[in-house]
Amino acid sequence: MEQIKILEQEFDADLKNVQDDKSLEDLRVAYLGKKGKITLAMGMIREIAPESRREFGQGINAIKNKVESTINELKEKLAVEKVARDIANEKAIDITLPTKATKGSLHPRTTLQKEIEDIFVSMGFSVEDGYEVETEYNNFDAVNVPKNHPARDMQDTFWLDNGQLLKTQTSAAQNRILRKYNGPLKAIFPGRCFRNEALDHSHENTFFQIEGMLVDKDVSVANLIYFMKKMLSEVFKTDINIRLRPGFFPFVEPGFEMDATCTFCGGKGCSTCKNSGWLELCPCGMIHPNVLKLADYDPEKYSGFAFGLGFDRLVMLKTGLDDIRHLNSGNIKVLNQFGVKA
Repeated sequence: MEQIKILEQEFDADLKNVQDDKSLEDLRVAYLGKKGKITLAMGMIREIAPESRREFGQGINAIKNKVESTINELKEKLAVEKVARDIANEKAIDITLPTKATKGSLHPRTTLQKEIEDIFVSMGFSVEDGYEVETEYNNFDAVNVPKNHPARDMQDTFWLDNGQLLKTQTSAAQNRILRKYNGPLKAIFPGRCFRNEALDHSHENTFFQIEGMLVDKDVSVANLIYFMKKMLSEVFKTDINIRLRPGFFPFVEPGFEMDATCTFCGGKGCSTCKNSGWLELCPCGMIHPNVLKLADYDPEKYSGFAFGLGFDRLVMLKTGLDDIRHLNSGNIKVLNQFGVKA
């Protein structure tokens, strides 16, 4: 019992030296740690005479409870004092001072997409959704690009472990949408596409397209030309020079490339248009009979056109950006000029 009294006196003396969290933790370890004074004293109970063990046990438990409660109380006190010091050291903040707050806006890509959607809706088209992760069948087979078809080499894509892929074209939604309507339809379906591309001023590995289809009886190339010229004239608020040239796409027959005069050089030739004077905007054509058959349409009864608008290039024409990579860069300095704020 004399040892317990001495232990309590030592603790009271050591307690006076505690000034911060570290010294408090050192004190706790010194008395309650695995090799602490109280822990070692409790282990001595086996060496004490049986008639004295109860008194010793009660005494050592009493000093242990005192040490634990004292340390906990001091820990809370130090925490409160620290908060008070932090508050005192903070600089005063005048909450009435005006703050600089910038107003955000839509990305130029989003703004133009909404505008184009409104144009097509006004012409009777519906706006459908597609998937970014697609099946091989929808992305290739259903649009007349079976295995080993050379057209697959032009659309090197990113494959997933489960056999699915990141879609290379918005055409991947054609079969699903054809089956949804199972008859006459007018629909567009915007979406993000992915290809393993070599990057340059006009090519990105992640880009946006707007696909469109019109299927009905007696649809012709004249209908395709009308709707595309109507859309471009509405976007640019004026007539814009375009051209149709033959192009091969497995899902259309006949197929065309629709180009627009390069607005950066006025048709003279520059790095953006690869010195051709034209920017490729829209692969298009009459829907291939095989594509209609794969969606359970009778090509003798129905015909239609489809287009895959190179949407990012249209954004470049509209905004005057000369590098497609700016659209995905998140470069606020570049995008601020179109109302995109930080």
